[in-house]
Amino acid sequence: MTRSLFRLNPDLDRETLARDFARDRRLQISDILTDETARELRAIMMEATPWGIAVQAGADAEPRSWPADQLRDRAVGNEVVEMVRRTDKAAAERDYAFRSHRYSLVEAVQKGWDPGGPYEILLEHLNAPDFLGLMREVTGIAELAKADGNASCFGPQHFLGRHQDSHVGEGWRIAYVLNMTIDDWYPDWGGYLVFFDDNGDMKKGYMPCFNTLNLFAVPQAHAVTYVPPFAPRGRYAISGWLRDR
Repeated sequence: MTRSLFRLNPDLDRETLARDFARDRRLQISDILTDETARELRAIMMEATPWGIAVQAGADAEPRSWPADQLRDRAVGNEVVEMVRRTDKAAAERDYAFRSHRYSLVEAVQKGWDPGGPYEILLEHLNAPDFLGLMREVTGIAELAKADGNASCFGPQHFLGRHQDSHVGEGWRIAYVLNMTIDDWYPDWGGYLVFFDDNGDMKKGYMPCFNTLNLFAVPQAHAVTYVPPFAPRGRYAISGWLRDR
């Protein structure tokens, strides 16, 4: 049976969405998918994803990631622990840092992690005419040509430091975050996508509500707020960039 992992909600008010994005250069779209397909995708993320780890400790450092099968190696485990310590140090010194669980959709396809699996199907949907056409219509950017993506889970003590996503030369035009976390996320659990002005004041924050798609033109200063140790579940999402090349 063919999986329906990504069926767009047919009742979206595209004209209003486009007007709001043009005004603010960012947007949150509620109920982006049909409820059935969103819940199936969430179940896959929560119950059937071999999560790896991704970290970066310093704006000038290279990001590091390890797929799930490598994490069973003790030497790799020790390396991860050391990199986590370095992310704390970088963040304390006001440098860029992040850490989260991750499963790269693009890398999964390129390296054949799960041929024909759900994330390969999902990446196809993200690059299909239905979704890219909606994104061109809402953003007003006709040049959008493709999407990349990562599945992520921001669990306790995970965060994404303030940064700009300024890779315009690589074709990045729009950043997106498709939230797939639990229905009743609570504000004290963090995981908000937040935007800052030049003074560091927060201009806008989006709760990671289930089945919502956040879009914003890059570059914009933003972050994902720290998920505290008492958060009962992770902040699940599919995120990446819509590119013009």
